[in-house]
Amino acid sequence: MKLIVKSNRVGPIINGHPWIFSGALKSIPEGLESGAPVFVYGEDSKFLGQGYFNSYSQISVRLWSYDENEAIDEKFFEKRILQALKLRRRFIDEKKTNAYRLINGENDFLPGLVVDKYADYLVVQFHTRGMEKFHKEIVVALKKIIDPKGIYERSSQRAKQVEGAGMVSGLISGEVPDLIKIKENGLLFHVDVKNGQKTGFFLDQRDKRLAVQNASGGKTVLNCFSYTAGFSVYALSGGANKTVSVDVSGEALELAKENVRLNKLNLKKCEFVCADVKDYLKTEKNKYDIVILDPPAFIKDRHKIQEGLKGYRRLNEQGAKVCAESALLITCSCSSHLSMEDFRFVVCQGISVSHRSAQIVGSLTHSCDHPLLPAFTESDYLKCLILDIS
Repeated sequence: MKLIVKSNRVGPIINGHPWIFSGALKSIPEGLESGAPVFVYGEDSKFLGQGYFNSYSQISVRLWSYDENEAIDEKFFEKRILQALKLRRRFIDEKKTNAYRLINGENDFLPGLVVDKYADYLVVQFHTRGMEKFHKEIVVALKKIIDPKGIYERSSQRAKQVEGAGMVSGLISGEVPDLIKIKENGLLFHVDVKNGQKTGFFLDQRDKRLAVQNASGGKTVLNCFSYTAGFSVYALSGGANKTVSVDVSGEALELAKENVRLNKLNLKKCEFVCADVKDYLKTEKNKYDIVILDPPAFIKDRHKIQEGLKGYRRLNEQGAKVCAESALLITCSCSSHLSMEDFRFVVCQGISVSHRSAQIVGSLTHSCDHPLLPAFTESDYLKCLILDIS
C-alpha cells in the first residue's frame, strides 16, 4: 500500500523518526488493517521509507526500513535480530553478564517489539497490533538466531489495550522455569519472568547498580522501591555495612532474600521492609550514607504530568531528609513524559525544601543494550541523577 506524506511533514522522517502521525498523511484508505505493509512517499514521489500501518489513531505508521526493495519476511526479521545481537555483543561480555535487552523496539528498527534475554531464555513483548501480525515470523527468527531453551510472552496489557491487540500471554516455545538464574556483572539473580514486574528484572539499571557497588564500601544503604533488591545485592558485594530494602511487595522481598543468599552475602547486614515507600520515609529517623530512589513511573500519560511532578518533588524531599551528612542520593525516573531537564528541576526543588544542598556528581540514562535513535526522543524514558547531599 502506498501512502503520501505532506510536504511540510517529511522533515522528521528524513531525520530518522520512526513514527508517522495521521495528520502528516494526505489520506488513509478505508479498510486498511493494522499490520498491513506500507510504502511511504513524499508529494514529490520520493521514497521515504516502509513500515506497517499501525492504526487509525494518532500514530498511523511505524517505520522499519529505508530500503524500497527490502522484503518483509522471515529473513527480514533474522537480519534485524542478528544486527541487534551483534550490537550487544560489542559492549556486553556474556561471561560476566548473560541477561540484557536484545530488541528495543523502534530503536532496533522493529517498532512495537521488545525482547529480553535471560540466560538461555527469551521474554517477548508485542506492544502493537501491527507487530503482532508478524508473531510467527518473529518467533521463527528468534529460534534460528538465538536458539533459546524457551520463549515466554509478557506483552504489556495496557499498551495492547490502547493498540487493540489481543491479550496473548504465556509460553510460546520450549520450556521456561518459574525462576531463571541470571548473571550480571558477575553477580547472580533469580528472575521471575512469568509474574515479576515488566519482564522480570530491570535490565536498564545495570550500570546504575554498578555505580552503587563502587560507592558502597563501609556505607549504610537505603534502597527504596527495591523490588528483588538488585541495588542492595550490588551494595553488599561492594562492602556495604548495612542495606535496608523497602518495597510494597512481600513476594518481591522474599526473592530479594534469595538473591542475597545466592551470592553468599551476609543476610545479617540486610533489613527487608514491606511497606509503601512514601509512608516509610515519613517516619524514618535513621540517616543513610546512600539513598536510592527508583520508583515506578509517576507520569503514565501526558495528562498527568503536573500530578507526577508533585510526586517526584515530594519523594526527593523525603529522600534527602534521610541522607546523612555528605551522603549520596541516587534518584531515578522512568517516566517518558518527563524530560531530564524537568526531572533535574523537581529534584532540585525537593532537595531545597528539605533544607539540604546538593551537587550532581553523575548523570545516567539508558544502558548500552537500550540503544536510542537520535530523532526518537519519545523513547528516552530513563533518567538517573547521582547527587552528593550536604
